[in-house]
Amino acid sequence: MRIGVVTFPGSLDDRDAQRAIRIAGAEPVALWHGEHDLRGVDAIVLPGGFSYGDYLRAGAIASLSPIMAEVIDAANGGMPVLGICNGFQMLTEAHLLEGGLIRNDHGSFICRDQQLRVENTDTVWTSGFASGQEITIPLKNGEGGFIASAATLAELEGEGRVVVRYVGLNPNGSLNDIAGITNARGNVVGLMPHPEHAVEAGFGPDTASAMRSGTDGLTFFTSAIERMLASA
Repeated sequence: MRIGVVTFPGSLDDRDAQRAIRIAGAEPVALWHGEHDLRGVDAIVLPGGFSYGDYLRAGAIASLSPIMAEVIDAANGGMPVLGICNGFQMLTEAHLLEGGLIRNDHGSFICRDQQLRVENTDTVWTSGFASGQEITIPLKNGEGGFIASAATLAELEGEGRVVVRYVGLNPNGSLNDIAGITNARGNVVGLMPHPEHAVEAGFGPDTASAMRSGTDGLTFFTSAIERMLASA
């Protein structure tokens, strides 16, 4: 499987996403924001960072980049797409996912290991988890507060499209403790925490077993790979 990672001006975690894909067992493919070529990839990751300096709104300018026209078409055609942090912001700005992300309610940037509960295991990116499983992956954002209209929230909750939810602490004021959502088809997922930072023992969150031994984020990538192989 070949999974593309798009680099935008201001991307910070594109190399981390490529590394996570490699560890998960697929081939990472570097894609450039200014091109219209997806290079025949099987899935796409929109990485974290501060694309275009977060001017206008976080993810707003990046959502209009040349390659996003191809990403939108691919996503609407069923290709798996994962948006992480800034990538989640891009997905909402591109209207591939509902709602939006605003400044954290406490007004400060936050960086911490965040506990989450997996609510939906029917998506391409979460099929390897158990429903209700609690995981820990790093979180780092300044504009991570998920918002949506009451009608949209009811739709997301009613259709089971909340993918992951904050547990123990809501770090940014997200409505309904929402940390990530999916589209109705289950191929497009966006989340604020960073699974690519919890894929290798010795470099992830602390666990009861050992310091920095957490690898819960790896399952997001292996889930997609296994689902794509099964449908190939």
